[in-house]
Amino acid sequence: MVFLEAEMSSNVLLSPEHLTPQGLLLRKSIITRLLEDIANKKASKEYGYFIAITSLNSIGEGRVRALTGDVLFPVNFMCLTQKPTKGELLTGTVEKILKHGLFLKSGPIENIFISEKLTGEYKYVPGENPVFLSEKQGKLEKGVSVRFKVVGFRWMEAERHFQLLGSLAGDFLGPI
Repeated sequence: MVFLEAEMSSNVLLSPEHLTPQGLLLRKSIITRLLEDIANKKASKEYGYFIAITSLNSIGEGRVRALTGDVLFPVNFMCLTQKPTKGELLTGTVEKILKHGLFLKSGPIENIFISEKLTGEYKYVPGENPVFLSEKQGKLEKGVSVRFKVVGFRWMEAERHFQLLGSLAGDFLGPI
């Protein structure tokens, strides 16, 4: 996956109980709240998945909200992100096998589907523990690590994640 370091800005809202006269504790409260906000957002269409905040560039002047007493601080920071791209080779773990294909998980991406039509030489074998078999490359079963190619992806705004379509058709793709 492509890693990017992006400059981002956000507004951090602190309640009055987090405000102290000591500057270091205030800075700590802002950073803690920023980390919580980024973890809750999980990802964005523009930047991909948020991995880590690498630096806090600036904290603006706080503005007090009249009704609640909360203080809103504008902050600028650098964030390490991870975004899938079409044609990229990734590794994932088989999570589920169905007649029509298999589902993988790779890092923060939990919705990767490889259609039976894109498995190359693999054929579906039903049973209590279904698998995809290939005479040359072995078998794909739950828990196996697989190298695959990203054929396409789509951003799902409501769930705040990407759905990927992968392929095993090609050289050096399949079980690792």
